[in-house]
Amino acid sequence: MASNLHRDLKLEIAHVLFIDIVGYSRCATDEQSELLEALNEAVRSSPSVEAAEKNGSLIELPTGDGMALVFRDSPEAPAQAAIEISQKTQQASNLRLRMGIHSGPVNAVVDVSGRPNVAGAGINLAQRIMDCGDAGHILVSSRAAEDLAQHRKWQPFLHDIGEAEVKHGAKVHLFNFCGEGFGNAALPAKLKRSDKESSNKKWALVGLVIGVAAIALLVFYWMGMPHRGVSHKSAGEGRPPSEPTSDKSIAVLPFENLS
Repeated sequence: MASNLHRDLKLEIAHVLFIDIVGYSRCATDEQSELLEALNEAVRSSPSVEAAEKNGSLIELPTGDGMALVFRDSPEAPAQAAIEISQKTQQASNLRLRMGIHSGPVNAVVDVSGRPNVAGAGINLAQRIMDCGDAGHILVSSRAAEDLAQHRKWQPFLHDIGEAEVKHGAKVHLFNFCGEGFGNAALPAKLKRSDKESSNKKWALVGLVIGVAAIALLVFYWMGMPHRGVSHKSAGEGRPPSEPTSDKSIAVLPFENLS
């Protein structure tokens, strides 16, 4: 049975938009319900989400404090949906979202209720990318950014912000997806800390190199100096001896003319 199950699993590339409500766990239970309802309303009102639902190319996965929208047709769909949801929720001061977009492999499965579901690395990485952001951020993996950049309309909104370390020490290359009326143009706090740590390590290494060079220079200078023997018998003997006087002398006699 296990072998039959593995044969039935089909690997495909999906385009994932992972959404998280910032500060959800610190809210009271009734407020959590209100936030989830507001998020669901914003998602349902997205034309991109509505179109994907109609053609059967969308799977929605609730995550407790947000959701994952798995689009199975276009890599542009999660980006367009992110813009629409961001614009819809910016007017709600208590609903702060962060999002992550990634295109990667998933397996189509059927859950316990008999409904279609997906699992796999594509969804996991989308979540880790989202975790790198703060409220308002829409972060995009380099893989998804490369696909979007093929269309000129997306290029002005993709800003390369470098690498971030995620779970298990893995590094991901991120792009900040933002523009007028959506996203957050500020550098995520996680990347700021990473830049500061890298800078501190760099200056520590520079200081170490300078210290080693200074020590080497002092040793070289000391070894090149002439060394004098020092006697500790008496204070007087510590000084260099005066030159010895000779008992011999030369006498100068007057010149006498003998001619």
